[in-house]
Amino acid sequence: MSEPLKIVFIGLSITSSWGNGHATTYRALIKGLAQEGHRVLFLERDVPYYTENRDMPCPEFCDLGLYGDLDEAFARYGPLIDGADAVIVGSYVPEGAKLISRLLTRVRPLCFYDIDTPVTLAALDQGKRDYLTPGQIPCLDVYFSFSGGEVLEHLERARGARRAEALYCAVDTDRHAPAPDTAKRWDLGYLGTYSDDRQPTLDALLLEPARRLPDRRFVVAGPMYPDTIDWPDNVERIEHLPPARHPAFYSAQRFTLNVTRADMKRMGWSPSVRLFEAAACGTPVISDRWAGLHDIFPDGRAILTASTTDDVVAALTQLPDGTAGAIGQTARNIALRDHSGRARARQLVRVLESLTANAVNT
Repeated sequence: MSEPLKIVFIGLSITSSWGNGHATTYRALIKGLAQEGHRVLFLERDVPYYTENRDMPCPEFCDLGLYGDLDEAFARYGPLIDGADAVIVGSYVPEGAKLISRLLTRVRPLCFYDIDTPVTLAALDQGKRDYLTPGQIPCLDVYFSFSGGEVLEHLERARGARRAEALYCAVDTDRHAPAPDTAKRWDLGYLGTYSDDRQPTLDALLLEPARRLPDRRFVVAGPMYPDTIDWPDNVERIEHLPPARHPAFYSAQRFTLNVTRADMKRMGWSPSVRLFEAAACGTPVISDRWAGLHDIFPDGRAILTASTTDDVVAALTQLPDGTAGAIGQTARNIALRDHSGRARARQLVRVLESLTANAVNT
């Protein structure tokens, strides 16, 4: 095993999964780093929204530091930041651009972990500079991207990144597994926070199938859905589902739906953490189509794809249970092998160690 590293993450949130997928992504990755023997300090802005909804207030696999503003962060944690082997700032960190500017004058290597890459790039093109500026991208040692594929070349050639590396979300395979003896309550379910650009796909691939199949049961879990949505009677709503309940939720579905945000769909190669969670639970996934999906889960063998309501209705009514189960098991095998938090941690460490090796050689 490599020498233990001291890594500082400054991210949106690890303590609260309410309304964001960052927390579960960080938890799986950082737990994997701890399992590999590395030491992590996670710094998080202490904001009321997350303070009031913390489902992991004291992570056991890392040190946690909360701060009120940037001055407090550097006053309290400056020596630990300066002494780290690497500092990684995440997307959507409050005052992230100001934070990166201050870090650029004092730490190396400094990396960025974009858990929202297509959204970030679209925001930059619109002149939004809240957590990253275009001029900061060439200054970072590594731009770790939630999205892979063609976006990596775009980051280096068009945006000036010194080095762009895919670092997909990962799943905590200790927590996500088929829940034994769980009855199938729903034919199709979906877990995700409301998003304007996802809702048309959710309408076509879940709500309309529910209307066509009134004798089947459906479920949508996640916060922020407006009161104006016309939910069919056979669609159950769950406002918030803590991560600890995700395995039982997925295991109670015959199929689960994956819906991708429009910006991420356009760029492709953007698997969500929910996709890996469902796969680790062995639940067969029906997903919208996007470039790169089948590089991760082969179509028809580890995942089903759908473009229309008819596609979903056909899967729910025509696919034998044995075939669906085999698809779910194949996806589970892939998730356990390639997309666990520990596998992702090893990938991250290889990149960080290569930075040190390159610095020594030059």
